[in-house]
Amino acid sequence: MSTEKFCQSCSMPLDSKAVLGTEKDGSASLEYCKFCYQHGAFVHPEMTLAGMEYRVRARMAKLDLPADLVNLAVGRLPFLKRWSGAAPRQNMGPVGAAPSDKDH
Repeated sequence: MSTEKFCQSCSMPLDSKAVLGTEKDGSASLEYCKFCYQHGAFVHPEMTLAGMEYRVRARMAKLDLPADLVNLAVGRLPFLKRWSGAAPRQNMGPVGAAPSDKDH
């Protein structure tokens, strides 16, 4: 699989079949990873863009990835299929800040 493809929810590279999510019929999703999408639905349907930004930063920090790579992944989020129609970011605080209670 090409590393040019990214999860359309979290921007994780879809570089192997092992990380692909699943559709309702059990087939592999070619758009979403298994952490975001299973059985044809989002694992966390209530997730906001701000919440995903926080989650991606936290996960990548645990992996000790370089800041420029983290910023690239987070910067890509608003343009992904799941978020491209999301409301403009307002009153959400700085990128990387913990989401507020309203984001849960």
